[in-house]
Amino acid sequence: LASLAHLDLSSHQYNVLSLEYPSGYTLTLNGDTDDEMICYGYKQDFRKICLYNVLCVVTCGFMVLVGYWRPDWRHLLTHTFCPLTIADSILIKDRYNIREPIEIEIMEDYTQCDEEAELQLEISRKFFEYRCIRYNWSSEKQTFIPLKGLNSNRTCREIYLRFSNGISNQVAYRRLLIYKPNLIDVKVKSYLRLLLEEVLNPFYVFQIFSIFFWMIDQYYYYAVCILIMSLVSMLTTLIQTHLNRRRLRKMVATSCNLQVLRTDSDDPQNISSTDLVPGDLIIIPTEGTTMQCDAVIISGNCVVNESSLTGESNRLLKSPIINTGAEADAIYNPSIHKQHTLFAGTHVVQARSLNGPYVLAVVMRTGFYTLKGNLVRDILYPKPMDLKLYRDAYSFLGCMAILAISGMVYSVAVLIRNQVSAIRVLARVVDVITIAVPPALPIALSIGAGYASYRLKKSGIYCIYPSRINLCGKIDLVCFDKTGTLTEDCPEFGGMRPAVNGRFIDIWTEFDDHVHEKATLAMATCHSLAYIGQEICGDPTDVVMFNATRWLLDENQDKCHQGEMTYQAIVRSPNSSNDKAIFKYGIIKRFEFSSELKRMSVLIHNIQTNEFELVMKGAPEMILRFCDPHSIPDNFSTILKSYTSQGGRTLGLAHTRIDADLTWENVQQLSRHQLEHNLTFVGLLIQQNNLRSGTLAAIRHLTEANIRTIMITGDNLETAIKIAEECEIIHTNDNVDYIKIEEGNEDGERANISYKRIKSFANVQIDTDVEFGDDQTSRIACTGDTFDIIREQLPHQFNKLLAQGTVFARTSPKQKADLVEALKEYGYFVGMCGDGANDCGALKAAHAGISLSETEASVASPFTSKVDELLSFINNDLKTNYCF
Repeated sequence: LASLAHLDLSSHQYNVLSLEYPSGYTLTLNGDTDDEMICYGYKQDFRKICLYNVLCVVTCGFMVLVGYWRPDWRHLLTHTFCPLTIADSILIKDRYNIREPIEIEIMEDYTQCDEEAELQLEISRKFFEYRCIRYNWSSEKQTFIPLKGLNSNRTCREIYLRFSNGISNQVAYRRLLIYKPNLIDVKVKSYLRLLLEEVLNPFYVFQIFSIFFWMIDQYYYYAVCILIMSLVSMLTTLIQTHLNRRRLRKMVATSCNLQVLRTDSDDPQNISSTDLVPGDLIIIPTEGTTMQCDAVIISGNCVVNESSLTGESNRLLKSPIINTGAEADAIYNPSIHKQHTLFAGTHVVQARSLNGPYVLAVVMRTGFYTLKGNLVRDILYPKPMDLKLYRDAYSFLGCMAILAISGMVYSVAVLIRNQVSAIRVLARVVDVITIAVPPALPIALSIGAGYASYRLKKSGIYCIYPSRINLCGKIDLVCFDKTGTLTEDCPEFGGMRPAVNGRFIDIWTEFDDHVHEKATLAMATCHSLAYIGQEICGDPTDVVMFNATRWLLDENQDKCHQGEMTYQAIVRSPNSSNDKAIFKYGIIKRFEFSSELKRMSVLIHNIQTNEFELVMKGAPEMILRFCDPHSIPDNFSTILKSYTSQGGRTLGLAHTRIDADLTWENVQQLSRHQLEHNLTFVGLLIQQNNLRSGTLAAIRHLTEANIRTIMITGDNLETAIKIAEECEIIHTNDNVDYIKIEEGNEDGERANISYKRIKSFANVQIDTDVEFGDDQTSRIACTGDTFDIIREQLPHQFNKLLAQGTVFARTSPKQKADLVEALKEYGYFVGMCGDGANDCGALKAAHAGISLSETEASVASPFTSKVDELLSFINNDLKTNYCF
């Protein structure tokens, strides 16, 4: 309740004010995003300032408190509405109806240089800073433009050619003035300031007044008890807030010394990471380092651990940005080109040079402009939630106010009739007002929240959003990722079901007699693995797949350079006791896997035959789109379903030879689109993900507590349904219906629903059509694409999908976040449990998101569980009255 004074939510919080204003007085920034805001121009009015000061004196300082509680009111009382061109301050109103006044600053002795204009850096003398982001005034466009790094509308080729030589010291100095030191500095307020802010909280001001009055009215014992409780509550909140900020600052505000290459000298320069600016060319040490900025690799490979940023502890291989071919003309996007990007806060475990003496990367973003900085800003300025909890609190206060007024009127009438003195009447009126609001309730909630946070920490669960703890007791739905959350992160190899000449042959579990087959070649080369010491690291799926082939990976720098050819790595078949030759393949280029594309391709070179080949792996239904239909077995769907229905995780594999007439230079210029066509389907890779220990017990605990559970995964639908049955998200007595969408045609015809029963408890015929909405108790399963189409084209069916949807498969990270948002809008209090980068959006969107991570804390979600057991999380969070 004490926090209600800081909220300004209305039932129309998503509709920003749309009144008519004179042209040039207002503008909208960051339209159609979560950062959307309206700016109103103001300038100081000395007459209003004088009147405000008089009011402060007349009201004995009460107006000072009102101005402190509501800075936007104080701003309106001391400033005059004016055009933005002459404004010295602005009033910002975000899409959640929160208003905040900001002063406009002027940078003295600054004029934009030719280089900055050429790079289209929107920089000017007039600017303001809002939530750690700088907005510069553009006289030409008559608007404020947010400052960005070098990643704005630049192609990969342009980044490589323009910034691969670094910048001069003079340019670096100018940019440092603009971007400020490269440090995500979370301000930690002193105990004294926190105490002052806590005392000036409207609730505690009212408590101080009440205690003072009770003392005068001789309520000594009651007043002393409330005073002690208030002090304990204030100190608990103060200490917890200070410790949380210190822990957050320790987690994000880091710096180190590093080397950069600048045009003023041929030798590397040693500087502090706080002096880095966009455009700097940094040297990544071969022994590794912790990144202090977002940078694009232009030379060499890096093995990176991104657990502190994403929650995933897997080590990933990052490669240089593509600078040749059609792919190099794509606009650089950190989300799309993340396999070439080193993000601030991540740990480079190892760096390896391919050409030249150094591993080089170009700084793209620094400070709060980095991905890490954006996540920290989300923590510092969380999105307000228009929750029923707060609405009920307002209703409660309203009811108590009505009772207080009624009691006050009755008391005044009775006391006046009995001819009680005016002072005594006033005392009784104040008495009724101070008693009407239960003084101990907010104190108890505050102390409870502090103790809950302490208890969670003892259990290995760290919270960076303490305000979310109060919501956990109302959770009535929990969403789970599958791989790494409900199941083990490291799968077991189940076998390879190869396809030869358009027909499936017997499954392989051993590869001694199949070392030189195309299916084996695809398994041995289509990955992003690297050595750390003597250990191969990378995605667990890739590690298991590669180890099964018994092929060898060689990253020796001398061997990777053969004439004009430079390979990222070399793989070769194992030594054999028979007379078969040892095959060697050089990895030329990797087209990395992404959740959106659902596939990965690798361009390889047969060193013995001098042939270029392409291998691909990914979701089976996606791989088929790029394969020659004659190479696809007729019983493909049947075989695939036989494995997925048993819970197997399946990947399709394909292979093709590149035109023999192409040279090394020609192949380098080919784009992914030009290479990925007319492949030969070579088989299905089967892996098994076993349930984590404690998963079944955790789901049962939630079911007993009447908390609904949902699975959201990027895996195959049949596999997801099987795992959902094993962990009892789907029970044995549940009917399961599958929604398939047939999209409308180009004439604008709407999509049609195909609704089939794929599991029946009543032993009726399955795979039969049923009516959408007939069975109110059935569980619904669908894919992420189906979810999008129903939401956009069939809104009348969307609520049923939210009410009965249980398994959502083949979902992208954005679809996961959209589903969580939709469930919240439907009325659920949503918890989300995941383990990595693909779940970050959903973790942050949920009322309570928890990341299962080895790190102590991650900015990926409000809660981070260092205890990597789902049952422990449920026992510590969901089974208690206060925390979940």
